[in-house]
Order: sequence, then C-alpha cells, then structure tokens
Amino acid sequence: MSKLKYQMLIQWSEEDSSFLVGFPDFSGQCWRTHGDSYEEAVANGIEALESLIMAYEATGEPLPEPKVNKAV
Repeated sequence: MSKLKYQMLIQWSEEDSSFLVGFPDFSGQCWRTHGDSYEEAVANGIEALESLIMAYEATGEPLPEPKVNKAV
C-alpha cells in the first residue's frame, strides 16, 4: 500500500441505503465504492484506493498531491 495519505470520505445515503465512499483528492466520479455497514465501507474504501493508485501507476499518470488537514 502506498505511503501517501489520502482522505476517504464516507457518507450515509438514504437513497442507496448504504455508506458511500469517495476520495476528494482524486477528480472524476464523486463516489468510488460503498458498504452496507460503516466497517464494510472502510474495507471497500481501502481496497478501492489501492486499486486507484495501482491504475494511476500502471498508466504513468501522476498521482494527485494529498491534501492533508493538519491539526491546529
């Protein structure tokens, strides 16, 4: 897994009856995966992020710079 620190956004969707997972640092579709429980959404999100990073690396496309919020 990459050492880069990307944000994972998890949000409940009444419409989909599931937790939606997105990565704000990556442009394109807002939601990348989902889960029926929060824990499943986290696990699916980690898998989706790993796949996303591998796809960028395979095509030689530069990864976006992580936007890390620092504590004040």
